Amino acid sequence: MTAIANRGALIMSTKFEAVTNLADAPVEGGDASAPWASEYQVLTPHMREAGGRLGMVMNRLPPGSVGCPFHWHTHEDEVFYIVSGRGVLRYGKTLRDIGPGDCISCPAGTKTAHQIANPYDEDLMYLAAGNYDANEVCGYPDTGKVMVRSLGTVGRLEAAEYMDGEPEPPRIFGLHDEFASKR
Repeated sequence: MTAIANRGALIMSTKFEAVTNLADAPVEGGDASAPWASEYQVLTPHMREAGGRLGMVMNRLPPGSVGCPFHWHTHEDEVFYIVSGRGVLRYGKTLRDIGPGDCISCPAGTKTAHQIANPYDEDLMYLAAGNYDANEVCGYPDTGKVMVRSLGTVGRLEAAEYMDGEPEPPRIFGLHDEFASKR
C-alpha cells in the first residue's frame, strides 16, 4: 500500500487494478467447434480478489454457436447487453430475436432458464454482468443436470426418501463404542 498526497489529503492506494481495457483482456474459450465455440474476455479480473462480487465479461458468439446450455440460477442475477450482431434469446418458454442496444435481465431465484445463440452469419458480441456467489446452484432443464458450486459438481440428482440408505443402527453408535474402548 502506498500513500499519495492530494490537495493536502493523504490518500491510501493499493495495487488493485481498477481498469481493464478490452484490448488487454486475454481471450478465453473458443477452443471448441460450433455449437460451443464461444469466446469471452473477463473485464473485471481483479474484482473477486479485492472482495467484490460483481463481474463483467465481453462475449463473442461466432455464427452457429451457443454461449452455454439453457440454465437458471438460484443466487446470481445476470444482465446481458448486445453490442453488435444479431442473436436469439431463449427465455423460459419464449424465443425472441435480439440485437444491438437490447438489454436482457435474468433475475435469480425465478427458475426461469435462459440461453443466447447466434443462428446468423456474423459474430454476436455482448456484455454479460452478474454477481458471484460461492453457494450458487444452477439448474439445466433440457438435461436435468444441476450445478452445485460449493461442491464443485455438475450432475443429476436422484429423488430419495429422507431416511433412504441410512444404516441400522446409525453409524454413530459403532463409532462411540470404538471411541469408548480406547479410553
